[in-house]
Amino acid sequence: MPAAEIQKTVSARTAALTVLAMAAFAGNSIFCRLALARTAIDPATFTLVRMMSGAAMLALLCASTQRKQAGSWTMAAALLAYAVFFSFAYVSLSAATGALLLFGAVQATMISRGIVAGERLTPMQWGGFAIAVAALVSLLAPGVAAPDPLHAALMIIAGVAWGFYSLLGRGQGDPLATTAGNFARGAVLALPLLLMPKANWDAAGLVWAVMSGAVASGIGYAIWYAALPALTATRAATVQLSVPVIAALSGVALLGEALSVRLVLTSAIVLIGIALVIRKSAGR
Repeated sequence: MPAAEIQKTVSARTAALTVLAMAAFAGNSIFCRLALARTAIDPATFTLVRMMSGAAMLALLCASTQRKQAGSWTMAAALLAYAVFFSFAYVSLSAATGALLLFGAVQATMISRGIVAGERLTPMQWGGFAIAVAALVSLLAPGVAAPDPLHAALMIIAGVAWGFYSLLGRGQGDPLATTAGNFARGAVLALPLLLMPKANWDAAGLVWAVMSGAVASGIGYAIWYAALPALTATRAATVQLSVPVIAALSGVALLGEALSVRLVLTSAIVLIGIALVIRKSAGR
């Protein structure tokens, strides 16, 4: 097969994996929102069940494909930090405010690391990034009350942790084995959550936590790790700006949230901004 055709195949595979991963991230946001806002489960129990169910699903996938789990305690700690701070931040934050803080922190972390490592943005890339961020702020910020400082800080920490987890994943080998090992270690590190006071849960909350862990987190993160080696830090950070948009549109379809012209327009602008960054990165 000619080199050009091989490159096109690899690029198409990376694009498909990235789209699936972003859909999983958005699904995770929906599952978390449903669990913490509409059921009795508390954030500590939700996080523990999420980690354990993700670890179980990935262990089954590794066993079925005769893989040995990999990963590291460092990546597991970053993964758990994201999951814990994410859940506790959403105790008081609205979904829109939380998404804005989370992915803003992810952007800052990953792009800063890329610049330090030698990546440089062209004027068009900066323009595309600015367009995407501005549209995202326009979509999420209006009508949202000022967030509680403590819970806002927790969500920012969650975003930094997720940014580091993604960066650490770019240098790994087998994505499924790596993610499985990270979840297994993360589940062990999460056991102290059993000691949290006022633990509470119900059947619906457990279902959403398992869906979040086994499907959106476990399988979704394995897909993301498979895409990461072919993405620069800048591209990996920028494509994640699509997640709040996907989550918002999913909320319209699945949660009965209102659909507005503004939502449609800002969603389109975010995607255009992402396309500008990715196109210029691909051409270098």
